[in-house]
Amino acid sequence: MKVAVIGSGGREHAICLSLKNSKKIDKIYSIPGNAGISKIAENVEIKINNFEKIKKFILDKKIDLVIVGPEIPLVEGIVDYLEKFNIKVFGPNKIASQLEGSKIFTKKLCEKYNIPTANFGIFKTVNDAKKFLKDCSFPIVVKADGLAAGKGVYICENKTQSFSAVNDIFKGKFGKAKEVLIEEFLKGEEMSFFIISDGKTFKMFGTAQDHKRVSEGDKGKNTGGMGAYSPSRLESLYLNKKILEKIIKPTFQGLKKLKTNFSGFLYAGLMIVNNEPYLIEYNVRMGDPECQTILPKLKTDFLEIINACVNKNLDSIDIEWHKNKSLCIVLCSKGYPEKYENNIEIKNLNKLSLKKNEFIFHAGTKNQNSKIFSNGGRVLNFVVLSKEFKISRTKAINIIKQINWPNGFFRKDIGFKVINK
Repeated sequence: MKVAVIGSGGREHAICLSLKNSKKIDKIYSIPGNAGISKIAENVEIKINNFEKIKKFILDKKIDLVIVGPEIPLVEGIVDYLEKFNIKVFGPNKIASQLEGSKIFTKKLCEKYNIPTANFGIFKTVNDAKKFLKDCSFPIVVKADGLAAGKGVYICENKTQSFSAVNDIFKGKFGKAKEVLIEEFLKGEEMSFFIISDGKTFKMFGTAQDHKRVSEGDKGKNTGGMGAYSPSRLESLYLNKKILEKIIKPTFQGLKKLKTNFSGFLYAGLMIVNNEPYLIEYNVRMGDPECQTILPKLKTDFLEIINACVNKNLDSIDIEWHKNKSLCIVLCSKGYPEKYENNIEIKNLNKLSLKKNEFIFHAGTKNQNSKIFSNGGRVLNFVVLSKEFKISRTKAINIIKQINWPNGFFRKDIGFKVINK
């Protein structure tokens, strides 16, 4: 079987490695891939927004299945486009992808179907937003409506910060903005909750806790994710049931009323307040770096699960997991999430000898003259599975130290809420 994976990050590297473990796969193509992926798949230099060129390549190579990793092509409708040519694609359609593509779309869905979420307001002008903020209590959250690579969310401690956030959004920092979303700040603990669906049924696909802030102690600016651990320390059968009944099922009912369904990975970003779940946001794909943290724990053949989804018979599959705990640390380019340099060589990678349950997933890397260079803000993901989160973190940090990349930095406290000092 031939499979193509669209994307170039750590998530896609983890997906490719999971596919590589299936005996049913003859060939993996990665569009466009990265330096790490090139060791297990054939990288194909096509831009992920060039649907026509991607379609032609898939048909020419007689590829049997396409898995879409990142959110942008999903929100722009790549699934709908490829399905017109009878290409089997794993991922949600354009309407369902609005769950991530528009935070306001999701908030209105929550309001209509009584899905627990933070109280919110939607404002069409800078003046209206600022007029509202003058009378608010702080902290408060200001959000850009569309995709912003995890960076369009401002947690504002005072009026000055909130005004600045509104100005940024309406000036187009995250693309053209017609509206801004302002919502109450919920005090609790974050949880990433994943399900996989074939459009008819769905199954849980793990939990994690992401670390979004750039600095230790969850301080500093928001990023695409500095690390994660799985499972979340909050996970329980009681809480899982609440999340499914109060959040996931009503969301799918809402999509059904819009004459569509959801097929693919759905990631609910939650805030747990006094053991009650509140929806913060949806992602319509696996999270990054949560995917790198969760997939190595999977015992069931990943390809069989994806095929079951595409063929609408997910209920025939039992998803099994290894019991080990997993932790991921992201090595970033100095300056991220603001300005940083690319094209910095990463030496010593090839000298590493990884042991069982130790993984390095490439995120922002590229090959050049048989050498590996940085090609993004988040560069490498270090994942370790073990019996204890503390053991996993210690081992991951030791691997990073062996690489000794002078242009990199990372958080040494990933998992601090679950690891006893």
